[in-house]
Amino acid sequence: MNAHPWLSSTPQTPTARVGFIGLGLMGSAMAANLQKQAQLVVWNRTATACEPFRSAGAIVAPSAQAVFDDAAVVFIMLSDENAIDAVLMAVDPDSIRGRTVVLMSTVAPSFSEALAGRVREAGGAYVEAPVSGSRQPAIDGTLISMLAGDDSALDDVEPLIRTMCTTAFRCGTVPSGLTMKLAVNTFLITLVTGLAEAFHFAETNDLDRDLLRSILDVGPMASAVSRAKSAKITAEDWTPHAAIPDVLKNSRLVQDHAQKTGNATPLMEVCTALYAEAESLGRSGDDMAAVIAALRHRTRAATEARAWPHDLDEGGAS
Repeated sequence: MNAHPWLSSTPQTPTARVGFIGLGLMGSAMAANLQKQAQLVVWNRTATACEPFRSAGAIVAPSAQAVFDDAAVVFIMLSDENAIDAVLMAVDPDSIRGRTVVLMSTVAPSFSEALAGRVREAGGAYVEAPVSGSRQPAIDGTLISMLAGDDSALDDVEPLIRTMCTTAFRCGTVPSGLTMKLAVNTFLITLVTGLAEAFHFAETNDLDRDLLRSILDVGPMASAVSRAKSAKITAEDWTPHAAIPDVLKNSRLVQDHAQKTGNATPLMEVCTALYAEAESLGRSGDDMAAVIAALRHRTRAATEARAWPHDLDEGGAS
């Protein structure tokens, strides 16, 4: 007998279906990989996002409530805490009983811990499963997941998570999965911001950016992330894999949690300011590598400030 009845290409009984709520940039790619192995019930606040899944054989639920009514395991990949609250507040707590809620969104660890308590109080099981990776790894099914929860619940959902992720690490009890995700994001955000600053340094010193990219790509600091973001910067290709507002949200989550725990985050403070500047410069639809726009803006402002007194002197002398 199959211990995981949802891992099947044929429809199962309603309680063996898998729910997925939140079909945005990341969620849609993740759910598409999950659908290759499970009978999905999907719902999204923007209904048009569900149509590709309907065409591929998924059940499109009329509401989040209907997903919980029809699925034994419900994945949630919504944008932020407000969205999660808005959706789950409309779900009857009685329909959570006997279900497993898997939170894949990146939110504050304290929020996740409180949500876990609400789910357990309603008689459900709760798992944290935030992922590391952007849009392309989500499409490829090569994300990395950081799991937290009771072992029995993790045993139950890990086969499903592995349809979307190549690796899943068990981090302990809630909220250690999300706390670990924030640690990972600290490295990611500072890495990409440092890379953008290196390219900005090169361009302001009349160096060949393509040559810099070639050197970095074969050097000891090279990684999949550095190569991908270097390519974006040199090509001025800002198609979002991880968009500026999402990175800013994550940067602020790291800082907020650090303030609660009392640890210093000087690099993240600078990064948060730069991503906020990039957003204010109209780069909300761009990839995180476009943070270089904030650096360019600062350099132009500093250059103009240095030139301004000289211009005044020339004007006064005429």
